[in-house]
Amino acid sequence: MVDFVPDEVPIHVDLGFQGLQKEFVNIRIPDKKPRGKQLTEEQKQSNREKSSARVKCEHTISGIKRYKVATAVYRNHIRDLDDRFMLTAAGLWNFYLMAA
Repeated sequence: MVDFVPDEVPIHVDLGFQGLQKEFVNIRIPDKKPRGKQLTEEQKQSNREKSSARVKCEHTISGIKRYKVATAVYRNHIRDLDDRFMLTAAGLWNFYLMAA
C-alpha cells in the first residue's frame, strides 16, 4: 500500500490502520482513547490537527469517485487503462477545484 511513498511525505490515516506506525516512519495516525480513561487536551488537539489534514484527502477521494471510474467494476484487459482512467478523473477533479 505505502511501499512506494518516500519517507519525507506524510501519510495521513485513521484509526483503522493501527499497526502501520510500527512499519513506517511517515504515518500520521490519531491517538487512541485508552480503555476506561479519557484523552488529554493535548491529544485531543493533536487529533483535531491530524483530522483537519486528513479530511482534505478524504474529500479529494470522494470527488474522484463521483466520476464513477474508481468505483465501477473494471472488466477490460487493456494494459494500464485503469490507471489512465484514474489519472483522467484526478485531472478532472483538479480542474474542477481550480475553476470553483
